[in-house]
Amino acid sequence: MSTKDYLEKDYYKVLGVTKTATQDEIKKSYRKLARQYHPDANRGDAESEEKFKGISEAYDVLSDEKSRTEYDEARSLFGGARPRGGGQGGFGFDLGDLFGNPGPTGTGGTPPGGTGERIGDLFGGLFGRRQTTQRPRRGTDVESEITLSFGEALDGRTVPLRLTSEAACPTCRGTGAKTGTVPRVCPRCEGTGQESRNAGGFAFSEPCRECHGRGLIVDDPCGTCYGSGRAQSTRTIQARIPAGVRDQQRIRLKGKGAPGENSGPNGDLYVLVHVTPHKVFGRSGDNLTLKVPVTFPEATLGAEIKVPVHRGQPKTVRMPPGTPNGRVLRVRGQGAPRRDGTKGDLLVTVDVQVPSKVDETTREALEKMTGSLDGDDLRSDLLRMAREE
Repeated sequence: MSTKDYLEKDYYKVLGVTKTATQDEIKKSYRKLARQYHPDANRGDAESEEKFKGISEAYDVLSDEKSRTEYDEARSLFGGARPRGGGQGGFGFDLGDLFGNPGPTGTGGTPPGGTGERIGDLFGGLFGRRQTTQRPRRGTDVESEITLSFGEALDGRTVPLRLTSEAACPTCRGTGAKTGTVPRVCPRCEGTGQESRNAGGFAFSEPCRECHGRGLIVDDPCGTCYGSGRAQSTRTIQARIPAGVRDQQRIRLKGKGAPGENSGPNGDLYVLVHVTPHKVFGRSGDNLTLKVPVTFPEATLGAEIKVPVHRGQPKTVRMPPGTPNGRVLRVRGQGAPRRDGTKGDLLVTVDVQVPSKVDETTREALEKMTGSLDGDDLRSDLLRMAREE
């Protein structure tokens, strides 16, 4: 069925309702007629089957507000589908002239999809310009940088940030027009900011060439923004930096960027965090790191040593006998905060201190101890592997 055939039908009459009928009235009438003419209730009755198809077709259009509006406007524009010659106030042309008369085989083009979709495809471009307003535009994203101390990064902090971004011009309040004047609606796109371009039988929307997508023409531009309606704006916001942030981490603060246009959403703020090193603690992922000096006897015989933790009292760590230099001891739950509320660990690296000066008693004790050890045996594997290819 062609688009011409759709407009020739009075869907309100098919459903037995007026043009001012509400959606509830349309639905009620449809259900009543559908039960009456349903094929299951009228088996073998071709006339009832055709009526049922017509009822369903009418309800498909009128039950959707958008397709109903387009259908009403189309029939109003073309005066219904009246015969050529303009009888009863018609336009003096046949809809076939507009949509394409049937070809030699007697078949007309039928757009795909449901009735409402076909009417919407045909008349959406025609009436869309009258109904469309300027589209909301999302504000641009803004970037900033801050420097935190090691402790501030672990604890989290709210910091003031001074941002410069585009916003509505304070002089013209976003109109782009000089004080005392107002912009006019673009005559080319009728204020939509969009215009259609035909390419190979298809229509594409693109920004209007006259107003560059604004929908407005400024004849006497504002001296601050030169007609753009946008200007650089400086403002200070309070940005919450979460606990546990790492050096060089980029934090996204949603909606803290530049303001949107035409009630569009704000952009986002991205903050690059720099963290100054700590004198004692380091960091590896969610773990804090610490290097603790121990004496040779402590490492040899084993000992319980106290180690500092960040923001707390020192913890006692047991070092087993024979602990080698570089051994890492773990203190659980004393690291950096995580998003789930838990914490990483504190990793303690043992740094065995060898005395540079020893007294005679210590020297004798060390010589006695080393006398029971054969250094050549300790290094024999090393020497052997070095000779191998």
